[in-house]
Amino acid sequence: MNAVPTDRLPALLRAMPKAELHVHVEGTLEPELIFRLAARNGVALPYASVEALRAAYAFSDLQSFLDIYYAGASVLLKEVDFFEMAWAYLERAAADNVVHAEIFFDPQTHTARGVPMAAVLQGLDHACHRAHAELGVSAKLILCFLRHLSEDDAFATLEAALPYRHHFIGVGLDSSERGHPPEKFARVFARCRELGLHVVAHAGEEGPPAYIRSALDVLKAERIDHGVRCVEDPLLVTRLAAERVPLTVCPFSNVKLRVFAELAQHNLKALLDAGLCVTINSDDPAYFGGYVNENFVDTFAALPALTVADAHRLAANSFEASFVGAEDKARWTRRLDDVFAAAA
Repeated sequence: MNAVPTDRLPALLRAMPKAELHVHVEGTLEPELIFRLAARNGVALPYASVEALRAAYAFSDLQSFLDIYYAGASVLLKEVDFFEMAWAYLERAAADNVVHAEIFFDPQTHTARGVPMAAVLQGLDHACHRAHAELGVSAKLILCFLRHLSEDDAFATLEAALPYRHHFIGVGLDSSERGHPPEKFARVFARCRELGLHVVAHAGEEGPPAYIRSALDVLKAERIDHGVRCVEDPLLVTRLAAERVPLTVCPFSNVKLRVFAELAQHNLKALLDAGLCVTINSDDPAYFGGYVNENFVDTFAALPALTVADAHRLAANSFEASFVGAEDKARWTRRLDDVFAAAA
């Protein structure tokens, strides 16, 4: 594995097949698309230009990011808007050699503005099907509940989405972590498990390691989104490694939201060395400065201890952690091995 020359590593990171398991489709809305949709839908924006909006992407914490994130989402009103947003992301994912994406979406952000659930799900689903047919990218949807809202609101959202159950494979939990522990959503997640939905949850980015434990023990989460603060609890790290609980880590997000002061301080290498099933993802790439390949390339540049073997492991982990069948996982892993063999 380490036979690949170090100077060829950036090209290998870009070329290797990978799955992206932590990306919010609303967070892929580039300023240019926001302005185009605003003009088409007659939505007034509090920014004079694309440049002014992009200049506002300086966040002090998660909440300051969410404030502008929700303002950007206000331009999404019709089924075609959701299709165009998802299609733009999937074209970019294909260019980054993403072979499979499990895409988060936040219906409450839209239904609270009077957008029908059907417009959200049918637009996103159309893009996923077209990506499979035209780009060769497998794409599935995960419905996320906004944790700053009530569990009753989450239940109402689930019921509204159930007529479109065939359009999504699981549920997640996102938005403001502080002050909103996983226990708050115990009943709705139990209902989702009864329905046969996969369950994941954001935990341990701004919130403490205890939130990771609660996501596992109370929500029965199959994956932890972020999870970087697990290192503050050595027994939790041991458990995550023993149970092969995937962590969908988002390096650029962690820096933008001040979890780490700079990329060189990120604990990705420590997580890998602890035997954890870590993956690299882009989270909200339009807001955080880069899509999945930029996250890979810049993180490896900032953390020289990361090796060629780590690159292979991160990509292989992304397949292992995905909610697809064994046949697809094996096929993508063979492609990964072939790319590394050709680069040696």
